[in-house]
Amino acid sequence: MPLKTHKIALNPNNKQRVWFAQQCGYARFAYNHALSDFKAGLDNDEFLSTSKLNERFNVAKKEHGWTKEQDQVVANKSIFVNLSAAIAHWVSKRAKFPKYKKRGKRDSFTTNNQFVQVVGKRIKLPKIGWVKMFQALRWSGKIMKVTISRTAHRWFVSITVDTEDTEAVANLAIHPVIGIDVGINSLSTLSDGTKYDNPSPLKRYERKVAKEARRLSKRTNGSKNWINQKWKVARIHYRIACIRNDAHHKAATDIVNKTSAIGIETLKIKNMLKNRKLAKALSDSALDGFLQKLKTKAAARGIPVTEASQFYASSKTCSSCGHTKDNLVLSERTYHCGQCDVSIDRDVNAAINLRNVAVGHTETENACGVQVRPQSEAGETEARKAVWQQQLLPI
Repeated sequence: MPLKTHKIALNPNNKQRVWFAQQCGYARFAYNHALSDFKAGLDNDEFLSTSKLNERFNVAKKEHGWTKEQDQVVANKSIFVNLSAAIAHWVSKRAKFPKYKKRGKRDSFTTNNQFVQVVGKRIKLPKIGWVKMFQALRWSGKIMKVTISRTAHRWFVSITVDTEDTEAVANLAIHPVIGIDVGINSLSTLSDGTKYDNPSPLKRYERKVAKEARRLSKRTNGSKNWINQKWKVARIHYRIACIRNDAHHKAATDIVNKTSAIGIETLKIKNMLKNRKLAKALSDSALDGFLQKLKTKAAARGIPVTEASQFYASSKTCSSCGHTKDNLVLSERTYHCGQCDVSIDRDVNAAINLRNVAVGHTETENACGVQVRPQSEAGETEARKAVWQQQLLPI
């Protein structure tokens, strides 16, 4: 039975908001205290286990009277789950050494899931009781994990449920194969010519963000005015993220509802961000996040997703004859082939090539992983031309 997580916005009252903030602080306090003990142990050539770190924290917390009123499971989860995972990633060299948690940055805590109840649009949490939710839990089953987190001014609960897969499986027989080319101007362009607009929320709110950030820089760090202005800036960034995620989810859902297979390109976002002229627009588009949402939705519906090779020239290759251009500037929005004299939208041409990859007509790599490009010179055989012409037929 798969584990599924539903993140729901909460509607707590003032007392509950204060309680959530206290638990986030308690989780941060336990994490930082245990991390300090772990670092001290390393200085003395002693690798302390999470059990030993938890024992030391239980002794040290008695010196602070305020810890008695807190949820003790929160501290245990912070050490046994969060810090343990951070140390394991560091030991296996998957991440750098753990850092101390800061107040107001990614505030969250995990509570005891055994005493959590969900009824409609309400959830019962340990020691705080019933809290209103904006949505009902999407799945039914055994609750495995409950995490409360804060983003800007909003509190959220992430509920992980052990349940059966109830996602509707797509009927692959009635839908075509689609290639998807992602970009900055258009979020995604399909091989059938459909385009989804990129909302570019950061570009829309850039002046407002700069204005509020200047106001924040003039406040005294840590003062009440500074804290209020900090939440103003956070709310703007939260709105930007919501607009971007809404466009991504709507586009990805619409795509998976009308396709039987998907062909996409392989993007190396870190390499693309090295271009200082495109870095801001690429970050605003969040193309990698969109492709990840698309893969998740496609996997839930049983739709195969084929990724082309990293060096497959989908934009430079003609979808009609297979000729590949040596150079193609970004400002050239219409692809004109010098071999077969075809003129087609640049993004649609790339999407058709990615569709062909998904269908299996185009081989982007050989068995040794070496790049293979279709021959398009004068000596190309008529059989190869026929294959490329056949790729343009409706699928």
